[in-house]
Amino acid sequence: MTYLLLIYLSENRRIKVGQLGLIDFFAGFYVYVGSAKFGVERRVKRHLKRGKKLFWHIDYLLSDDACEIVKVFSSDGQIEHDVARNFLDIGFRVVRGFGSSDCECLGHLFYVDDLEKFENFVLKEFVVFL
Repeated sequence: MTYLLLIYLSENRRIKVGQLGLIDFFAGFYVYVGSAKFGVERRVKRHLKRGKKLFWHIDYLLSDDACEIVKVFSSDGQIEHDVARNFLDIGFRVVRGFGSSDCECLGHLFYVDDLEKFENFVLKEFVVFL
């Protein structure tokens, strides 16, 4: 299953993200493209939990106090990499290397500067999960 986290960052932050090092994040909306082999519910529960062991790149971002998950979308398909490519094609800026250390994608986290464009694309392939 593929899922999307729509994330809101309330202020600019510089965050150390594992082996990627320090990354400057601008305030605003981001979308994270992920996959969950054993179900989205279990994975989302982990993402929502504070004080967890930092393992994935997304854990580092979500552990910041200025960050919150606004919505979660899911799809039954394994379309994670296609969606990441599509976000690039429609003009969302990628955070290079974020969440893509196990694939050839440029990244799996995108800055969303147009929520309407985001939702128009997402609601064609995904359902609102949370």
